[in-house]
Amino acid sequence: MRVKHKKWADPLIAAHPEMIVTEPEQVKGHWQDRFTKAQPLHLEVGMGKGQFIIGMAKAHPEVNFIGLEIQRTVAAIALKKALAADLPNLQLICGDGSDITTFFDAHEIDRLYLNFSDPWPKKRHAKRRLTYRTFLAGYQEVLKDQGGVELKTDNMGFFEFSLQSMNNYGMHFDGVWLDLHNSAENDRNVETEYEQKFAAKGQPIYKLSAHFN
Repeated sequence: MRVKHKKWADPLIAAHPEMIVTEPEQVKGHWQDRFTKAQPLHLEVGMGKGQFIIGMAKAHPEVNFIGLEIQRTVAAIALKKALAADLPNLQLICGDGSDITTFFDAHEIDRLYLNFSDPWPKKRHAKRRLTYRTFLAGYQEVLKDQGGVELKTDNMGFFEFSLQSMNNYGMHFDGVWLDLHNSAENDRNVETEYEQKFAAKGQPIYKLSAHFN
């Protein structure tokens, strides 16, 4: 997702340090302090405009959620929505999550979401895919024992790569859906902006749920 920079984005982010963190390495190990109460902590890497993470926070008040986004204007759009929603169990990060171990302590996260990540389809770019083994190693470090990863995508090639990469890493699959919207799993599904767009065109949505042994 590439969005033209908006002049209002930086001032909005600067005005709401209580809601969005721009130096997440300074909060490492203390994320629960930013919420009204300590609860299981779930992280979305690449939250886009925030529809999924806000929807999850609304649906699950018993969980604390963090949305991470690298693009400042996109993060600011999500921030606008989050401020309007006024959810005590939601926090945002504007930062580069390429190495989330700099943002989170070991075993600080209970669950991690990857939604419609850039598939980087060219073979030479495989190391940039968010399910490449180096990224999986980072997820394993910040997730609690038996911590889970959920992934959704419309890209079959990226989905196949992710299945193979996770399998080779030794992860255990809890579920694999080749047509999420026509499965029972969809009953608890919270859609992203991209998901709505692709599903409206008849594109099947792929999902997997897995954890580290």
